[in-house]
Amino acid sequence: MEIWINPDCSKCRSALSILDAESASYTVRRYLEDPPAEGELRDVLGRLGLEPWDITRTGEKAAAELGMDGWPRDARSRDRWITALARHPILIQRPIITADDGSTVVGRTEDAVRSVLP
Repeated sequence: MEIWINPDCSKCRSALSILDAESASYTVRRYLEDPPAEGELRDVLGRLGLEPWDITRTGEKAAAELGMDGWPRDARSRDRWITALARHPILIQRPIITADDGSTVVGRTEDAVRSVLP
């Protein structure tokens, strides 16, 4: 299992605490230092069943600087969103947990984190 985290994020620290309490085996990826490539984002989005705008932190300064509030949320604009997430990983919602069985969640709640535990 891999968990994408920002160590300054309380939701990420909470998810790690749950995984540790359950003795889960996982790898930490500090995605701000090791950002996912566009192809990897497409894969994760497919596993999540979400669109890139669904996992975008639109309240971030980078989103405002890019003018993302005005970006269309449609199939033709999907690549633009993915490129922005790859170039500005601070925009990616966190934590994202990818389990060994392929299931993937945005682990912002205890239930979401527990849903990927074996």
